[in-house]
Amino acid sequence: MQARESLIAAAIDLVRRHGVAGTGLAELIEHSGRSRRTIYLNFPGGKAELVTNAVGSAGAATADLIRSFVGKRTVDEAFGAFIDTWKHVLSESGFTAGCPIVAATLGRSEAPAAADAAGDAFHEWEEILTTRLEQEGVPNADAQALATTIIAAVEGAVIMSLAAQSTAPLERTSRQIATLIEQQLPANQ
Repeated sequence: MQARESLIAAAIDLVRRHGVAGTGLAELIEHSGRSRRTIYLNFPGGKAELVTNAVGSAGAATADLIRSFVGKRTVDEAFGAFIDTWKHVLSESGFTAGCPIVAATLGRSEAPAAADAAGDAFHEWEEILTTRLEQEGVPNADAQALATTIIAAVEGAVIMSLAAQSTAPLERTSRQIATLIEQQLPANQ
């Protein structure tokens, strides 16, 4: 793995575990196995630039994941696959790692550009879901509102699952969102 990519991967992992404020240069150096000089050669703006790039990368990767789910499955199956992915991520991390996009949003005071990148990621996810729901016959305004609700509910459920050290909040939220999706889809499908 190239230096830039390993630094971004380390930043994503640390931010999702410790937040922006809890991710320092020393931890980035240790976690990535790279030197301070390598950080500044690749990210002249230091930690703030690295975190912004990491958030952009994580947001794009999640957008690709969402696209892969919604492109190959029914809406219900796509949503189920997304929830299963989150359950796996939470369990595999021992309930210590959440969403780096949420962490960046909460870290606005330390890294405003990273929080802006998080806003862009959320917007892109909403657009992907809105388009897919529209393809199923859901009117635009309803599709957009449902896409926002899905993302907000899942992200909130991930946070609650971290706090509870259990996927139960995510599972309960998943059932309710599935009901909302079913209610919005045209009856003939």
